[in-house]
Amino acid sequence: MIYMKLNLSLFVILLLVNCGFSQSNRSTLNEGVDKYDEKKYTDAEVDFRKVVESSPKSFEANYNLGNTYYKQEKYDDAIKSYQSAFENAKDNESRAKIFHNVGNSLLKSNKIEQSVEAYKTALKYNPNDQDTKYNLSYALEMLKNKDKNKQDKNDQNKNDQNKQDQQQKQNQNQDQQSKDQNKQDQQQQPKDQEAKQDNTKQPQQQKEQKISKDEAQRILDALKNNEKDLQKQLRKVKAKVRKTDKDW
Repeated sequence: MIYMKLNLSLFVILLLVNCGFSQSNRSTLNEGVDKYDEKKYTDAEVDFRKVVESSPKSFEANYNLGNTYYKQEKYDDAIKSYQSAFENAKDNESRAKIFHNVGNSLLKSNKIEQSVEAYKTALKYNPNDQDTKYNLSYALEMLKNKDKNKQDKNDQNKNDQNKQDQQQKQNQNQDQQSKDQNKQDQQQQPKDQEAKQDNTKQPQQQKEQKISKDEAQRILDALKNNEKDLQKQLRKVKAKVRKTDKDW
């Protein structure tokens, strides 16, 4: 919870003693305050804008208009009205209230660093303001959490990046291993084919060797048969008796 400085009725009283305002402006400002108290912020805005248009340097009208914008969550417009009010502030207490509400508007806009500076400025004008001290402490705690969340997010992003790099490196290693394996397979393939070719030749060689043995046996048998015939013929020659007649 943040505390807001919304003392509208005080500025109406101050306005009543200000001779620079017309009766019409005083009436319009009073109507705006009544509508504000009834939480009719849009209607109150219309009344305060009328006073600002006729009296641009009115501290009361600009400040009250800023409060009305704040209630409608128009924080940028609220800050502009507060700045106009600050230019016409008469004392440090009023300046402190302005920067207190500027800090609130910035905090609601999630501009935490800027809200801290606004609260610090408010405390320069009114160092004893407990509401501003509380809001400053609240903003500093939000800033601390924001920085922590930012650091945690950076660490998470860094971890995610490291994981992504590791995964990419792992994928690259796997791709390289796959390429090396394919290369090795390609180198082994001709040898396998050559071995296969040798296997196909082996039966043919065995067949050739088998034919050669048969042929050798045939030749050997033929030689044996020839030898038998030769021995037979020789025996026939020895069996004959030849007579030799000599003339003496």
